[in-house]
Amino acid sequence: MSKILIRGAKVLGGEPQDVLIDGELIAAVGTGLSAEGAEVVEADGKVLLPGLVDLHTHLREPGREDSETVLTGTRAAASGGFTAVFAMANTFPVADTAGVVEQVWRLGKESGYCDVRPIGAVTVGLEGKKLAELGAMNDSAAQVSVFSDDGKCVDDAVIMRRALEYVKAFGGVVAQHAQEPRLTEGAQMNEGVVSAELGLGGWPAVAEESIIARDVLLAEHVGSRLHICHLSTAGSVEIIRWAKSRGIDVTAEVCPHHLLLTEEMVRTYNPAYKVNPPLRTERDVRALREALADGTIDIVATDHAPHPHEDKDCEWAAAAMGMVGLETALSVVQETMVETGLLDWAAVADRMSFAPARIGNATGHGRPVAADEPANLTLVDTAYRGQVDPARFASRSRNTPYEGRELPGRVTHTWLRGKATLMDGKLT
Repeated sequence: MSKILIRGAKVLGGEPQDVLIDGELIAAVGTGLSAEGAEVVEADGKVLLPGLVDLHTHLREPGREDSETVLTGTRAAASGGFTAVFAMANTFPVADTAGVVEQVWRLGKESGYCDVRPIGAVTVGLEGKKLAELGAMNDSAAQVSVFSDDGKCVDDAVIMRRALEYVKAFGGVVAQHAQEPRLTEGAQMNEGVVSAELGLGGWPAVAEESIIARDVLLAEHVGSRLHICHLSTAGSVEIIRWAKSRGIDVTAEVCPHHLLLTEEMVRTYNPAYKVNPPLRTERDVRALREALADGTIDIVATDHAPHPHEDKDCEWAAAAMGMVGLETALSVVQETMVETGLLDWAAVADRMSFAPARIGNATGHGRPVAADEPANLTLVDTAYRGQVDPARFASRSRNTPYEGRELPGRVTHTWLRGKATLMDGKLT
């Protein structure tokens, strides 16, 4: 097995150290390390983090390979510093059986760029009427422990309760897309002054907050684990904060775009800014940043949602909702959280590696950068600044809201169990 010596890296943003990789494991961390025959990577003060883990990725395969495949999506993940991603269930066919989740899992194994952990659907066909084969998916080779109808809300309280009860048997978690469907019929953007001025259907904050409030109470009643996807409003933050103060077993995620962009971007009518849940107000953005900093929001998740050109290059009302995010996530977090002083790099490692791995039970990921730990690592040039060029993305789709925008930071190397998937900014 090969040896790699990373020299002079700021481990979790601390003082420069050397890290020796031997095979699939970290052999040593310290200063003045040497190893005969080792490949040397001069870090020159770059920040070394544990491999990032994304609890919310859309890989589209099977069924929408025109948008993304497991191979192209995991290549994008490696480019962004991720060593594990959780693939959402809204594929065609839906990942609601052991057979489909095993297919996605095996495609991830074949790609080799990062580990793929399938998320199983909560209900058959995402229709919200009948529980899917939760136990069978957990017993499958994919060992599914996270279940979500993401893209749709499990809006039936009885179905949601039954799902929470069922996953208790094997320590699973239900990840809810909080969107009350009746309150968002015809919605195109955040409901408020801007939607009124633009004449676009409004998406009220209460449509998200009412579902979260219901579900944290259900989770408390059942004594089960609940995870809230893509939290986007200040009111949602307060509900999660209250729930945690009561000891309810709830976790929450925020997406990079909700930490940076606001509803004002919609004034351009550029469908790149159309997303579910929608971009909110400046007040919401501030609340989300503060909640991520104080731990009310547990993790950053990309909600990487690739779409082909024709689904985005059209009028606003007809455009699909979603943005690609794997290759820009860390840069956005650096700009919004690190450069503002809200998080240091050790806290970024927690929000983007340790915590998501723990929530999703991603064994071998989200581990300390220490001897005898798996060599899942990412090296970041935090001094870099450059314009986002979607033509250089590894993703099959280009629907980014950051095209032409200058962002800080660049992932230069990613290692998956000691094997380089990205070297000097280039996929291996």
